Amino acid sequence: MANPGHSKNDPKGGGSMGGGSMGGGMMESAKEVGKQVGDRAEQATAAAGRGMQSVAETIREHAPSGGMLGSAAQAVSSTFERGGRYLENEGLGGVGSDLTSAIRNNPVPALLVAVGVGFLLARALSRD
Repeated sequence: MANPGHSKNDPKGGGSMGGGSMGGGMMESAKEVGKQVGDRAEQATAAAGRGMQSVAETIREHAPSGGMLGSAAQAVSSTFERGGRYLENEGLGGVGSDLTSAIRNNPVPALLVAVGVGFLLARALSRD
């Protein structure tokens, strides 16, 4: 006769009365850890953005005000500032979605870049 507390899929018994709570707790713990890792990655990305803006300000303060070197320093500092603002505002999710849309819109150049990066990595790693 079948025991109502046991099921075919639950060798320890308990059926659906409590055997799944342990698995559900582990799943919730894994989700919480994943959320914490994601939050820390977002915080690190925002901090990197603020750091880039700080570097841009330092370049602006210490660069010459005129001439070719001054204009090059201004261009570099404004690029750092824009990139830092982008990282701070958009975060990792924004970077990922922008990268995904760029790859979807330009699949062949993206593939060529991936092959080139792979080639360079293979050469760098094979020189050991």
